[in-house]
Amino acid sequence: MDNQNLINPLKLQFSVGEKAVYPTHGVGTVETIEIKDIEGTRQEFYVIKIDATGVRVMIPTHSASTVGLRSLIDPKDVEKIFEILRNPTIRRSSMVWNRRFRALTERLNTGNIFEVSEVLRDLYCIQSNKELSFSEKKMMKKALALIVFEVCTACHEESEKIEKKILQTLELTFPSTTPKH
Repeated sequence: MDNQNLINPLKLQFSVGEKAVYPTHGVGTVETIEIKDIEGTRQEFYVIKIDATGVRVMIPTHSASTVGLRSLIDPKDVEKIFEILRNPTIRRSSMVWNRRFRALTERLNTGNIFEVSEVLRDLYCIQSNKELSFSEKKMMKKALALIVFEVCTACHEESEKIEKKILQTLELTFPSTTPKH
């Protein structure tokens, strides 16, 4: 099944006050829609404040879909995230860690919540058998945060509850074979 089909279609228009997801930054709120003169051309921009960090980003409205700006996941599609996390079949390869890291980064940067879920699952699987590099640990933490924040925003749930459910799902799918210290 194509995971892209489960995401709400990219909206060409967002309204002030509406939630949107910006790849690698996560969920944000459209604060304003501004018109700016850029090199003599008037352009319309979404000004989005990223909820988790407070960072403000400006995205040209005409290229919103090109940069991956999208609507929040529909709450009825959240279960698909847990199906991905429960699926022990991961993309195994003989890639060295830096190539694997690059491939995972590309998937994380798509902004597709299901791709991000696969990145989290794959890194958790690797971690259950061996220690992750510092960069991989950081990526896993970011993937988890992106998923937790979007799901708790879409479903109006507490982030601690969502994070706990995600981590329990992963632990059941990939019991650790490395000793805990």
